[in-house]
Amino acid sequence: MIFEHPARRKEEGQVGRFEKLAELASNFTSSPVFSVLCVLLVLGFVAVHAAGLSMEWQHLAGDAMAAVSLLLLALLKNAERRAEHAVQRKLDAIAAVVLELRQGDGKGERSQAQEDLAAAIRLEERL
Repeated sequence: MIFEHPARRKEEGQVGRFEKLAELASNFTSSPVFSVLCVLLVLGFVAVHAAGLSMEWQHLAGDAMAAVSLLLLALLKNAERRAEHAVQRKLDAIAAVVLELRQGDGKGERSQAQEDLAAAIRLEERL
């Protein structure tokens, strides 16, 4: 198993099955339907405890809450990593364009700001 950034596991422009599933799940969890389901799950959890049902039912309700929480955490982290990678790629593209524009000014020498900008491109890969 290779531990790579989720956005780098496929060739540029390709989307894998996991990425498609994560995108669908992200869209579903941000919908009003999912919010209603979560409210119903919490109300069911409270109702089971308030009604004093058997310990099996209380465990089932607690386990359902824990499972949903864990899945949402994993989904949130995946979405965060994909967004972080997309922002970094955009920043690198902007920095490269600015650097190209600055190099084309005819002076021939690079300033310290240009050197710093060139060093910042793809910095996250070297950290």
